[in-house]
Formats: sequence, C-alpha cells, structure tokens
Amino acid sequence: MANNTIIPSSTAVKFPDLEVSFPDGRCVKLPINAAQTVTDTSQMPAPYVSLLCLSFRASSLGMVESWILPFRDAFSDAGTVQIYEVSFIDSWLLSLSPARRLILKMMRKSNDPHRQVMYAFGDHYYFRKKLQIVNLLTGYIFLLDGLGRIRWQGFGYATEEELSWLLSCTSLLLDEK
Repeated sequence: MANNTIIPSSTAVKFPDLEVSFPDGRCVKLPINAAQTVTDTSQMPAPYVSLLCLSFRASSLGMVESWILPFRDAFSDAGTVQIYEVSFIDSWLLSLSPARRLILKMMRKSNDPHRQVMYAFGDHYYFRKKLQIVNLLTGYIFLLDGLGRIRWQGFGYATEEELSWLLSCTSLLLDEK
C-alpha cells in the first residue's frame, strides 16, 4: 500500500531522528537534510530527495528491494537523490558493543557497493510509534524532501501502480528544488 499523491509541504511531518551505523563503523543521524550544518566531512552531502527504506525483519528485505531497484534505475543519474536502507536490530544482546562491532564487521564483507545499507541497534518502540509502524514483518518506504519531511510513503511489496506514484512524486520534488 502506498500514497497515490504527494503530501503537501505544509502538512508534511518531519521524519524522526534516527542514529544509524554503517558497516565501516561510521555513525550518522538520519534524515540528512539541507537545513543541517554538516561539521563532520565523513557525512554524506544533503540530498534534495531521499528514499528511506526501513526493514525490521529479514522477511521484509525483499519488499524493500522491490521499491529500491526501480527507483535506482530511474534516478541513478540524479546526484541529488539518495537511497538509504536501514535494517533494525532490536535484540538487546546484539546491541551491546562487542556484538554490534562483530555484526558490522561481518556486514562489511557482504555489502554491495551500490547500496547504502545502515543498521539501527536497540529498542525503537518510540521511533516506530511516531511513524505508526505496527507490523514489523513489512518493509516501509518513505520519500523525504530536502528538509527531512515525509512527502510520500508506502509499505509491503511494490506494485507497478505504486512504483509509478513513487517515481512521479520524486520527479515533482526534484522540480520543486
């Protein structure tokens, strides 16, 4: 399921802050937006449009991929578009520092260079509550503008119709900049 229109900027809500870790150990706070002053040069430049994909269980990775691949094909040349894949690891044991470092080290070896996969460790109940995420078996997709506001959202497997909505909303956002 997905929105079939873009959410107007006047009613769009800001995506809640989320601290994530890259497989190389770097940490960054999402969403990265144009309003932030980036003091750490290791952070990525602020995109005009971001596709933020959330998966809470391994079963939702295929769902997320069904959105990402067509999106990447359509906007791979646009340098102002970023795709962020966030996998949540909510086990308290795996969130402890030694286990976290080991997981990130293992993920570094298996990471596809064309994908920006990040990991969020710990309990994210309040984060999920803000986004009204109740089904952890589903992949969630959010299209954010340059200020980190949610302008479109979807979840589950992408259909052709939903993909066309996503691509047209992204084009509208790129035209707004």
